[in-house]
Amino acid sequence: MSLSSLLLPAVLFFALGVIARLIKSDLKFPPDLAKVLSIYLLMAIGLHGGYELAKADMAIAFQSIIWALILGFTLPVIGYLALVATRKVNPLDAAAISAHYGSVSAGTFLTAIAYLDNLSVEYETYPLIMLAVMESPAIVVGLILAAKARHTLAAREGAVKSTPNEASTEKSNFKEMLRDAFTNGSVVVLIGSMIIGAIAEPSGMDKLKPFIDDIFMGVLCLFLFDMGMVAARRIGDFKQVGIVLAAFGVVMPLVGGVVGVYVGASMLDFSVGGSMLVGVLGASASYIAVPPAMRLAIPEANPSFYLTLSLGITFPFNVIVGIPLYHSLAKVMAG
Repeated sequence: MSLSSLLLPAVLFFALGVIARLIKSDLKFPPDLAKVLSIYLLMAIGLHGGYELAKADMAIAFQSIIWALILGFTLPVIGYLALVATRKVNPLDAAAISAHYGSVSAGTFLTAIAYLDNLSVEYETYPLIMLAVMESPAIVVGLILAAKARHTLAAREGAVKSTPNEASTEKSNFKEMLRDAFTNGSVVVLIGSMIIGAIAEPSGMDKLKPFIDDIFMGVLCLFLFDMGMVAARRIGDFKQVGIVLAAFGVVMPLVGGVVGVYVGASMLDFSVGGSMLVGVLGASASYIAVPPAMRLAIPEANPSFYLTLSLGITFPFNVIVGIPLYHSLAKVMAG
């Protein structure tokens, strides 16, 4: 692991947030500030990505989308099967947790970009498209797995077959969940900003440079500072999560990271930087878009499980250990 990854200002501010919480400082961020920072970061990266994609090869962009969908649909299934195989997690909790690991963490992705920029490592912009695409498929898979789990549990308990009205209601709820998955605010901001960046006049984009580039790292530091405090709050939940789930929170991102780097290097023929970013997408776990969706769609699942795993274990692991690890792996595969 490179020492430069730990001395990155964004990572240091994340650590400061953790420390502030552990020493019980009275430091608090305004309630809606995290949302504002998230919207800015997604908008800035979307505008920058769209501007670069306007000059990119559409054939490669299409291939990137296909592989993003493949990752988004397969990683949750891998996670679900692994969790169920432990026999320590019920199927509904497994469905909710696995959905987080097929989706992506914009915060982790942005930290990875800051890491590459700090090392002056170039990277393709196609992973930005993949970031936008991978936000929703995992939610869909989580809903499907949860529906399957409910039917399996009902069959084991000898439940009576659902009536036509109940089946119709379930189908309607499922459609509503699908709509919510693809109209999630972060998806709308990211994709919308990418489209604007792609079709806007270059002269207009030049005027946005201070907004997109100059203040980006400062806002990212604020965002990770707040996320450090939020993540530290979850440390006390580790006892509830248990050793098996805690191990999953580390092993699953490693599996996703290896698969992602392989896809970037071998399937998409990206550079070291681009392959690493695809690895980060495969390794990250959502803590913004997926939790509210799972809370609504799978109310039987324990929120402390998936929130503690995604935000308290996987996010810090990826920021401190995972990102430099995936970079080293990308050097081997794509170098």
